Amino acid sequence: MTAPAFSARALPPSVFSSAAVATVVGFGGTVALVVQAGQALGAAPVQIVSMVTALCLGIGLTGMGLSWAVKTPVVLAWSTPGAALLAASALGLGWANAVGAFVVAAVLMILTGLLPVLGRLAQRIPPAIASAMLAGVLLPFVLRLFKAAPEALTLAVALLGVFLVMRRLWPAWALPAVLAAAFTILALTGRVELPAGTGLFGTLAPVTPTFDWKAAISLGLPLFLVTLASQNLPGLVVLKAAGYAPPAGRLILATGLASLAAAPFGAHGVNVAAITAALCTGPDAHPDADRRWVVGVIYGAFYLAVALFAAPLAGLFIAMPSAILAIITGLALVAPLSGALETMLSDSGEREAAVLTFAATGSGLALFGVGSAFWGLIVGFAALMAKRWIRPTARPSVHILSDPSGPTRS
Repeated sequence: MTAPAFSARALPPSVFSSAAVATVVGFGGTVALVVQAGQALGAAPVQIVSMVTALCLGIGLTGMGLSWAVKTPVVLAWSTPGAALLAASALGLGWANAVGAFVVAAVLMILTGLLPVLGRLAQRIPPAIASAMLAGVLLPFVLRLFKAAPEALTLAVALLGVFLVMRRLWPAWALPAVLAAAFTILALTGRVELPAGTGLFGTLAPVTPTFDWKAAISLGLPLFLVTLASQNLPGLVVLKAAGYAPPAGRLILATGLASLAAAPFGAHGVNVAAITAALCTGPDAHPDADRRWVVGVIYGAFYLAVALFAAPLAGLFIAMPSAILAIITGLALVAPLSGALETMLSDSGEREAAVLTFAATGSGLALFGVGSAFWGLIVGFAALMAKRWIRPTARPSVHILSDPSGPTRS
């Protein structure tokens, strides 16, 4: 006889602890980057609060629905590499144009979920090129960690020490520990505050999106590609590795629809999680794989609670000094940058193209109002095509003849 889905047997304490840890790691690890993305795109504080609220609602509601519908622990997250891409933008496109780019990326994700041929094409994007673009986007933030260090040297050294120790002992808790240490130090020095007018509860501030071709190419297309290649596809692999058979098209379609619904409120993208998903899909989360889907539901419920109090949570980062925000963000992106660099250099046949993609993206190159992520992809694909389509000219052969007087070259 099958136990009810929400019986005591089906809900051991581990389902709550796993979902809670995944929520803390997922939200606390990169919310600083989301705030930076909003600031870089010209969003007002109330719009950044709306951005965080909408993302959490999209993650919570969509994840709960998918986990229940497919009886799989579907753990969703916001696009961390996408947020880095947005935070690196220096084109001054404006918030309404940025929201239009979010809509473009969501529509492309929906089409990928609807049309199997697009899904197959997406899976053929060379991992080295996609990872090189991601690494180029992330590198400036990690470098900024050390550039900002002189402005808050004591704090930077302390947070770096916490990060290194925790990465060694309890890797999953490294970023929450960094945040806890940062706010403790700021509180002791009297520098913790909220922006004026910040309420207790999350709010939604809709914006009518405007569509600009520069924003679509500079932000929308790279946002779609980096989210698909660095979040959705690895997230599906995590589910497969845990013994599930996730309906890829259905999950990608659902995340695209969630992103489209949340985009007018500032959400840049909801996607299948990869790193945090591993915390909720193994036997440590629930010993029974058939009932493990409840972890995804509880995880979604936790995100709804975070959405409820998104205003003060986001406000703490909005009011944070820029140097401290840069230090926290840089530490949060060390592990993603390391993983992207490893994948970027793993294939010797694509290494040169990957390095060119990485260099072009990381340079901040902007031509015709289009940002560096797009040009990085163009340079990388051009290098791959040149290698595959242009054969090197044959070199003169060297013949060594048997002659007492010595070798003869012909």
